[in-house]
Amino acid sequence: MTSPAPLQGPQLRERFDALDDFLRTHQDIWRPTPFTELELSWEGRHPELAHWLRQRTLAEADAIHNHPEQLPAPAPYPQLAEQSAALSSIGELPPTRRGSVPATFTVDVPGRKWQQIDAFASRLDFRSAPGHWLDWCSGKGHLGRRLAHDGTALTCIELDPQLVASGQQLSQRLGLAAEHREQDALAASAAQHLDTTHTPVALHACGDLHVRLLQLASAAGCRQLAVAPCCYNRIQTPDYQPLSAAAKASTLHLSLADLRLPLSETVTAGARVRRQRDQSMARRLAFDLLQRELRGQDHYLPVPSLPTSWLDKPFAQYCHDLCALKGLPAPAERDWDMLEAAGRLRLATVRNLELPRSLFRRPLELWLLLDRALFLEEQGYRVNLGTFCPPQLTPRNILLLAER
Repeated sequence: MTSPAPLQGPQLRERFDALDDFLRTHQDIWRPTPFTELELSWEGRHPELAHWLRQRTLAEADAIHNHPEQLPAPAPYPQLAEQSAALSSIGELPPTRRGSVPATFTVDVPGRKWQQIDAFASRLDFRSAPGHWLDWCSGKGHLGRRLAHDGTALTCIELDPQLVASGQQLSQRLGLAAEHREQDALAASAAQHLDTTHTPVALHACGDLHVRLLQLASAAGCRQLAVAPCCYNRIQTPDYQPLSAAAKASTLHLSLADLRLPLSETVTAGARVRRQRDQSMARRLAFDLLQRELRGQDHYLPVPSLPTSWLDKPFAQYCHDLCALKGLPAPAERDWDMLEAAGRLRLATVRNLELPRSLFRRPLELWLLLDRALFLEEQGYRVNLGTFCPPQLTPRNILLLAER
């Protein structure tokens, strides 16, 4: 069996159309969120699948979380899993020969972050050698320095003045001709930092930040760019604004909640963080049962992010304090242990009912990435879309390579 190749040329539009059809056809399965709804709209149509999933434990759900396509569930699950795998298939961008970087460049960079940077840098196969790198939303500029270690000019754009100052010190210490500039990437003035001589790069710039780069770089006439997008829901509009003609013509309209779906895969959290997350979610689900009773309304009530210190409170106190925070009447005394146990049980149900939805994580992400790729094609770029590292290193492992 041959390995899949990166997507380019006519494949970009062909795959987009296939994904668009798949996502539109099955939106009744991936749009409803088990965390906020006690029963999902598709359960009545697929009772065998719903019953099977509701019998499973939290441990069983977590064991399959990152490979939902492998779950031997009743129909229509296997058919959806097969379609999802076929439509999500995307090859690795070929590595290029780049000189090794002195160990001094890795100082002050966390190990996993450096591995991501190194993998990203090793896939930038442009026909003509870049003459001036522009590291967008650069932080301290670690990616830019990795690319400019051979003396190529480097400009780093970053909003946080402390990161700008730290980055400038690091670049000077390494003897690089780098300029670190403080700039809000979303401000109108950001356009002045790009021109035709620049090769912009962005590793995990969130939402509007990477979209803004694609728009500014193409308008400035940059010959090449490389972007690995992240956090598609970090946008300033109430719903998704398509970029390409194909996405604008689609009847698929995406809310902020929909845009969070590709980010629901967790591969990097440690055991302690996972335990805290599970406890927090179980308590929220228990509180959800309580608030429905107190309000006499059978729908979800959003709750703000709470400090982890709230998990140290006795559960009864947690509920009383959360009722006060949300302006709800103080709850009457009850069997708090039983309510907390109901939350834990519901967490197992939620995680298992999320599995059909999770088959659409990668297809939706690829739809969003192809919208960006097709937009760049419309601006006159030749685009390659492929992976730059394994998903264990980062689930956001797809890179857009564009060259005019």
